[in-house]
Amino acid sequence: MSFIKVTEQASHYRHLEKMSVQELLTDMNKEDQSVPLAVEKAMPQIEKLVAAIADKMLAGGRLFYLGAGTSGRLGIVDASECPPTFGVPHGLVIGLIAGGDAAIRKAVEFAEDDREQGWKDLQEFNITNKDVVVGIAASGTTPYVIGALDECRRNGIITGSISCNPDTPVSAAADFPVEVVVGPEFITGSTRMKSGTAQKLVLNMVSTAVMIQLGRVEDNKMVNMQLSNEKLVDRGVKMLMEKLSLTDYELAQQLLLKAGSVKKAVDDFAQK
Repeated sequence: MSFIKVTEQASHYRHLEKMSVQELLTDMNKEDQSVPLAVEKAMPQIEKLVAAIADKMLAGGRLFYLGAGTSGRLGIVDASECPPTFGVPHGLVIGLIAGGDAAIRKAVEFAEDDREQGWKDLQEFNITNKDVVVGIAASGTTPYVIGALDECRRNGIITGSISCNPDTPVSAAADFPVEVVVGPEFITGSTRMKSGTAQKLVLNMVSTAVMIQLGRVEDNKMVNMQLSNEKLVDRGVKMLMEKLSLTDYELAQQLLLKAGSVKKAVDDFAQK
């Protein structure tokens, strides 16, 4: 399959080493401003992916992100933020990276080139056709991701993908591909830049929209967030005071800490 690898095209800028710091920052910012517009063009694809994930998760399935390098790390970040933000159990959204957990901090040589390992990593979690797997690959050519998505399809598992080139192999392997074509990077081929930003934006949209569909947000509030530090406890107390029309901060705090979440505290209060 032939396609245009925009992510490898030459930067629009030359001789970066001769630029002033102001010039570097200004030009990087100029390039970054194009990213949300590229995401906007992919909105119909993102909507279809969100709907597919929400359907499976409402029926009891899980969401897996699978990637290598920056793409894998972004998936892990998004997955790891779902439990504290939305109060869902660890293991409902899972991020996997080529090379395993060691690759989160340090690149593992050639891990992304192993076409078989992605599927093996998914099998460690007893993946079934109740689940959804989203492959993340800026280039759209990562063997670790493509091999896993191909095996998922053979096993009747719904797949999605997020890439930054048009008509890629990873898109061909996905039931619900998302392609955010941001153009050449400021440093030629450095997809940790615009491509990484685009992937982060899409992941934010996907997980947030899905969690809202799952009922983990009320109005515009994180009523199921974990109370894992003083800032979040204070935020929860203020939410509770607003919801229950309470004026006593200490009483609201007691109710919150006893219940463990704003949602449960409101439900407990209503039952009294």
